[in-house]
Amino acid sequence: MQDQFVAGAVIYAKDIERVSHFYSALAGLPIVQQEPDYVLLESAKFQLVVVAIAPSIANQIIISSPPERRENTAIKICFAVHNLATARETAIRLGGELNSPEREWAFQGNKVCDAYDPEGNIFQVRASML
Repeated sequence: MQDQFVAGAVIYAKDIERVSHFYSALAGLPIVQQEPDYVLLESAKFQLVVVAIAPSIANQIIISSPPERRENTAIKICFAVHNLATARETAIRLGGELNSPEREWAFQGNKVCDAYDPEGNIFQVRASML
């Protein structure tokens, strides 16, 4: 574990093992600590904590397949990836999905695409066009 990360985020999940494995593989964030109620993923610049939703709440949540997108949120986490095509394949293999290539756009020297994880949480990926 790093002494001080630059930025971080917390995601609450029904299945912390599945969600943490998804982000570890997709965003290249190593799992540095795993406890029964949270998983810590961390690089030198970013820390992601996947926290278990309380069982009393989790028991009421149904995750469909594919999951329903949770789009009504004010914050969207963004991850740097090497290649959107590879990220797209990884996401599908692990229960999430990137939007189709037709819905990608350019922003500040990056190719950008929105996506969702195995529980429907919306996030964004960016791959450098340089």
